[in-house]
Amino acid sequence: MKIDHIAIVVKDLDATIALYTQTLGFRQAYREIVADQGIEAVGLQAGDSIIELLRPLDENSPIAKYRGDADTKLHHTAYRVDDIRAKLADLKSKGVRLIDEEPRRGAHGNTIAFLHPKSTQGVLIELCQPSISTEP
Repeated sequence: MKIDHIAIVVKDLDATIALYTQTLGFRQAYREIVADQGIEAVGLQAGDSIIELLRPLDENSPIAKYRGDADTKLHHTAYRVDDIRAKLADLKSKGVRLIDEEPRRGAHGNTIAFLHPKSTQGVLIELCQPSISTEP
């Protein structure tokens, strides 16, 4: 596995995009609403990885409550996998608690699943199987 993206929950999406693009020089790779997850997601190219900014669509949602009063807060680390179903089965057999027993659609058509932080030393981990090959 390798890092696919690091996700940060943000209060002011446009200001945070400006920081990463205009100040730090990152390139915006995508921007979309993922309605079933209640977020707007913006991917910023960081070398071979993505910094993903997440803006809650509802300030009463769990992800907004997670951010709390902070302007930004690290949300999860996503690792790229080739076969998400096989990886979930392997992790479950090793006693890892899964938030998603079945993979679901994530941003830009990727297939995703989350592992429960109680099984991962307190860190929310996402497994991410790209919808198309992103390898050079």
